[in-house]
Amino acid sequence: MAVGFDLREEPWIPVRVGSDSLRVGLRELFQRAHEVEDLELPIAPAASGLLRILAAMTARIAGHDDVRMDDEDLAADAYDWSALRERVLAGGAFDLKAVSDYFDDERLAGRFDLFHPERPFLQDPRLLQECVDGQGRPNPSGVNKLVLGRPTGINGAVLFGHFTDTDPVAIGAAEAVWHLIAQLYYGPSGQCTPRRITQVRAGSGDAGPLRKTVSFHPWGKNLFTTLVLAVPVPDGGDLEADDKCPWEEELPDPLGPPVPVTWPGRLLTGRARHAALLIPSDDGRTVTDAYLTWSTHHPARAARDPYVIFDLPRGGGEPFARPADGQRALWRDVDALLLESRPEAARRPLALEELPGSLLSSLRVRAYGFDQDGQQRDRGWYEATTPPVLQWQQEVNAPMALHIGRCHQVAEDVADRLDYAARLAWKLTTDPVADPSAKVQLDRKKPGPWASSAAAAYWPAAERLFWRLATPEHLDTAPAPPFVDTALDALDTALGGARADLRTARARSRARAALRALLRAS
Repeated sequence: MAVGFDLREEPWIPVRVGSDSLRVGLRELFQRAHEVEDLELPIAPAASGLLRILAAMTARIAGHDDVRMDDEDLAADAYDWSALRERVLAGGAFDLKAVSDYFDDERLAGRFDLFHPERPFLQDPRLLQECVDGQGRPNPSGVNKLVLGRPTGINGAVLFGHFTDTDPVAIGAAEAVWHLIAQLYYGPSGQCTPRRITQVRAGSGDAGPLRKTVSFHPWGKNLFTTLVLAVPVPDGGDLEADDKCPWEEELPDPLGPPVPVTWPGRLLTGRARHAALLIPSDDGRTVTDAYLTWSTHHPARAARDPYVIFDLPRGGGEPFARPADGQRALWRDVDALLLESRPEAARRPLALEELPGSLLSSLRVRAYGFDQDGQQRDRGWYEATTPPVLQWQQEVNAPMALHIGRCHQVAEDVADRLDYAARLAWKLTTDPVADPSAKVQLDRKKPGPWASSAAAAYWPAAERLFWRLATPEHLDTAPAPPFVDTALDALDTALGGARADLRTARARSRARAALRALLRAS
C-alpha cells in the first residue's frame, strides 16, 4: 500500500504563536499566518529555502479583486504592483478561499505529497531507475548524505551525533523535508551519487544556488506581513515566459537546457542544481534512505537572488553574492542594507527595495547564513535579527543611513589598526633585536597570540557600541573616539598577562600610540 506525507496537512513547519511553539502544515500556515509571530526552524539554511518557497506560494495566493501578486501584466508597472501589495497588506490576513483554491487545485493533485510515487514534492522519482550500480542494482546515497551535519564516508566529521554509513539512523519525515530543502539550495559541488541517463554514469555536479551565502529578509510583526514582503519586486526574472514552480510543472529534462528564470516562481524555487528522492519507511513516518545527485550539467541561467547582498570584486568584474561568515556579526552588514545601491558599491538585496513606507518603522531584518566553502565543507549556520533599522534606509532618512555607514566603517578601520597594534606589540616584546624607535617589519605568518585575543575582546564590545551609536540621538557623535577607546581596552585585555618589564611597557605604549593615531586622521 502506498504511503503518503501530505505537506498541506501534516505538521512539519515549526512556528511560534503567542507563547506556544507548535508545528503546522502548509494550509494551516497560510490560514493562520497573521497569528504566527515567528518561524522556529532550527536549521538556518532550511529556513532560508523555505521562505523562498513560501514567498512563491504567497505570490500565487495573495491578491485583491481577483488580481494576484504574481500577475505578469501588473508586474510590468512597478507602481501598480506596489499598490496591489499595499491592498494585500491592508487585508491583514490571507483570504481563506484563496488558500484553499491553491492547495486544492486539481492540477496540483499529489504534488504536495512528500512520498508520491510519480511526483513527490521537490523530488525526482526517476532516480530509482537512474541511480544504479554497474549491475543495475539501486545505488542510493544514504540518509546520512541527506542530513546536514552527519558524517558520510570514512573521514566525515561528526558535528551533531555519531552516525555511520554502515548503521544509518532514520529521520522523521518532517525533519527530512527541512534537510531536503537545505540540500537543494545549499548542496555541495563535486562528486555525488552517479546518475545514468545515457551510457555514461556521470557522478559529479554543481553547488546549490545559495551555497556559502547569507540571506536577508524583511521581517514584519507577523508571518503574514513577512511573507507578503518576501515576494520580491518584479525585477529579478523573465516576465514574458510562463512562470512555474517545480511542483507546478512537469519533471525537467536533465539533458536539456534549463528553462528561463521567470519571476517569481522559478527565480525563488526553480534554480536547484541537485536532484533528490527520499525513501520512506513502511508507515511513511520516517525517511530511511535517500538519493542525492545532479539535476543538470548545463550552465546555470544568470539570476540575481533577491535576498542577498552583491559585492563588487576589487579589481572589477561581475558582482558576487556576499559570502556567509560565521565569525562576522550581522551588524557589520547593516550599512549595506540601508545605503542605496550604486554601481560602484555593494548592492543591497532586491527584497529590501521599495518597501511600504508605513511599515518601515517596525520592520526588522532576519539573516540566515550558511558558512561553507564552495565545494564540500560545511562549517556551520547561523541566524540573527536586527532591530527595526529599515526606517533609516538612505532614501527615507539619508543622515541616519550615512551615520550608520560611518560607524561601521570606523569600526572596521579600528579593528584593522588593532590587529596591527597587537602584532606590533608582540614583535617588539619578543624580538630582542627590534629597535623600538625604528619602523618594524611584521611577518603575517607570525602574528603572535595577542592579535586574536584583542579581536575576541574588541568585536563584542564594538557591537554593543555600534547599536548604542546607531540612534538619532547620536547622529552628530563622531564615532572614532569611542571605537578607539574600545580598541585600547581590548589591547589592554590581550596584553594583560604579559610580563611587566621595560620592553613590554615600551611595546604597549607604541601599540597604543598606533591606535590613537587614528584620531588624528579622523
